[in-house]
Amino acid sequence: MEEWKIYRLGDLVDFQNGYAFKSSKFLYDGKYKIIRIKELKNGLVKFFEDTVSISDEPNEILSKILVNKGDVIFALTGDPVSKQNANSWVGRVSLYTHDIPAYLNQRTCKIIQCNNVVPQYVYYYFRQYENLYSLASKATGSASQANISTKILEDTEILLPSLSVQKKMVAILASLDNKIALNRRINDNLEQQAQALFKAWFVDFEPFKGEKFVESQLGMIPEGWKVGTLSDLLDIRYGKDHKKLNDGNIPVYGSGGVMRLADGILYNGESVLIPRKGTLNNVLYVNCPFWTVDTMFYSIEKVPNVAKYCHLLLSKLDLASMNSGSAVPSMTTDILNKIQVIVANQDVFRSFNECISSLYLKAKINLDENKQLSETRDLLLPKLMSGGLIIKDLHS
Repeated sequence: MEEWKIYRLGDLVDFQNGYAFKSSKFLYDGKYKIIRIKELKNGLVKFFEDTVSISDEPNEILSKILVNKGDVIFALTGDPVSKQNANSWVGRVSLYTHDIPAYLNQRTCKIIQCNNVVPQYVYYYFRQYENLYSLASKATGSASQANISTKILEDTEILLPSLSVQKKMVAILASLDNKIALNRRINDNLEQQAQALFKAWFVDFEPFKGEKFVESQLGMIPEGWKVGTLSDLLDIRYGKDHKKLNDGNIPVYGSGGVMRLADGILYNGESVLIPRKGTLNNVLYVNCPFWTVDTMFYSIEKVPNVAKYCHLLLSKLDLASMNSGSAVPSMTTDILNKIQVIVANQDVFRSFNECISSLYLKAKINLDENKQLSETRDLLLPKLMSGGLIIKDLHS
């Protein structure tokens, strides 16, 4: 540990604050996306359907807040440490991994002009729970909103090895994150393939071109099929509160995916999970024992082999446009149950299910691998950042 030293972060890096854009300039199809606090998710910058943008080209002011691939960003506003979810805390750090530049909004800042420190080392240092907690604990504000400043960031101490050791540590951790990102891209492609097959079977009816077609409410469909509602295929049920569950190994799903692991099983089987509150378009498919929270719906098949079909159908619909809420986007069983669907015969559903099952299986394998990679990274992270794991045999 003799080569490790404690530094004041402000002696190693400078920070550039984001810009207070006027909301009147925001677009949804502009050239440059705007990185707000809400885009800083789980250590990465993630863009959503409602991410805003502008078309203004970089000038003397905007060029300073231009964010490029590899930049490290901090949230200067967020939840206090009294809130359970560390991914929403003030001070959380995110890495920008997109190829296209974006602009930085107010109450965020990015690292610039590093001296004797690798920017991604700073990123991984504050991804470690204890280090993030220490930073977020310095915040001021209220029980609902906490704030830090770049001055607080500058005065924060950081434990630092030599530059060569930093590079080796970053290489180890980044290799795991890069594999996770690759698996995510593969799964995005698998989802596109599944959607293409869905369109071929149930929109263009390519496998059934030689059959007789009849008129329906949704246009011409193969004879023997009908137009029904989602309630004909799925039994939509409410999720339940998970707070009284003990920790375990059963995934608990919210609208963003797995929230925690618990010891309760709400359902064991193929199911489509649909947000009831919040981000309504994030429809999930699950085929394992699970629990889902009370702001989600889960489903049970009424007809065999339709879960994947319904997942693909609902994923391509804009459920957010069916919002029944005011302050908080909301979905109801009444809205879902009335969604029109094409109901094929059971042989068709069985054949389609067999056709796309390999895509879903490959996606699950990638998700399982990502879980293992994430666990490995999270196990290594505190040991590396504390100097508890010495790296001697790796090359730069």
